[in-house]
Amino acid sequence: MSNYQINNDNYVIAFINNVTLRRKAEAKIEKLYNELEVIVEQRTKDLKKALLDFKKAQVELDKATSFQKAIIDNAGAMIVATDTKGLITVFNPEASLNIGYSQSEVIGKMTPILFHDKNEINRRRADLFSEFGIKLKNDFDVMVEKAKRNIHEEEVYTYTRKDGSTFPVALTISAVKDKNGTITGFMGVSIDITERKKAEEKLTRSLEKERDLGELKTRFVSMASHEFRTPLSTILSSAYLIEKYSDTKDQPDREKHLHRITSSVSMLTDILNDFLSLGKIEEGKIQVRLTCFNIEQVINNIVDEISGTFKKKQIVIYSHTGLTDVFLDQTLLKNMIYNLVSNASKFSPEKSLIEIKTTYRKQQLVLSVKDRGIGISKEDQKHLMERFFRGVNAGNIQGTGLGLHLVSKYAELMNGTVDCISELEKGTEFVITFNLNKQKP
Repeated sequence: MSNYQINNDNYVIAFINNVTLRRKAEAKIEKLYNELEVIVEQRTKDLKKALLDFKKAQVELDKATSFQKAIIDNAGAMIVATDTKGLITVFNPEASLNIGYSQSEVIGKMTPILFHDKNEINRRRADLFSEFGIKLKNDFDVMVEKAKRNIHEEEVYTYTRKDGSTFPVALTISAVKDKNGTITGFMGVSIDITERKKAEEKLTRSLEKERDLGELKTRFVSMASHEFRTPLSTILSSAYLIEKYSDTKDQPDREKHLHRITSSVSMLTDILNDFLSLGKIEEGKIQVRLTCFNIEQVINNIVDEISGTFKKKQIVIYSHTGLTDVFLDQTLLKNMIYNLVSNASKFSPEKSLIEIKTTYRKQQLVLSVKDRGIGISKEDQKHLMERFFRGVNAGNIQGTGLGLHLVSKYAELMNGTVDCISELEKGTEFVITFNLNKQKP
């Protein structure tokens, strides 16, 4: 409604509109609004429930992730995961601790080839070509090829630490797949097997030692059956003959056979002593006892002691140059000299000359034993220090093949080296050099 004036007269005007449609529209809008309120309220309830479910799922996921991380972080193994191109995505603390790289240095930046031995990868590349007939240029592809084929083998590799040092590992590589079976990456699980390797090496050495001891026993039995036969036969026959010599006039014959018995017993004793000494060396039971003594006096005494075993009219000449007091194991040295001089006599003819020389200068003692005997071939010289080895030209000359082996071992125990100078039919010289400045009381 509205009002107006004309000629001072007041008028009222009314405008009337039909609002039926508007009322219907408003009613419809109100109805829609009410329905929307119901829908919004239901959706809000649904959303709140969904949000609550999501939070619960997130908690469970966090628990699972934490559990997974705990496993990876505390697995006691090096775990390295990559994407399909080889970039590292997981580098657990154990890997970081052992290999030396931090997670920030390698994750998303490096491939595991960083700490793998290039030569081992090349060998694996050759193995793959041999096994599957494939040629792979990319080093990472070489490492994961078997994992792609669902072949999971524990293999031994060498890892190189950041500082350049290396250590052996047992590594298993697996492909990581999604629910559709598509490969999304790779995971390598490795453990440091340094201690295992040491244990294996120790076991191998023990087995080798057992095998050597078995061989040693076999060879000793073979040697003993041969070397013992002659002296035992001599003892038996001489003892039988002595019994036959009952008259006084037979005394020279009795003495001859008694000498043969004494000599044979001495030979058997030497054989057994050599074997016992070898056993002690093999078991590491030889202890070096260093003392200060007069080398000249000791060698003269040794020559006097064994002079009775020399062949007819063999002559031994000994000379010394330099200081006479040395610091060595006297017992071991006596055994060495006894072996060398005995061999010189044994492999030299009657009426031959044996020379012994010692020289002490610049903290070195040089011992030389030289004969004019049958000599040793160049080929045999390569094996002289081996157990039970005897030269081809030794023939029926008595011996166990242990003497020079013991000499070399005794020399080694006293920081010495053994050299042989020999020519067939012209004689042999053994030269032993001791570094006395390395000896400790």
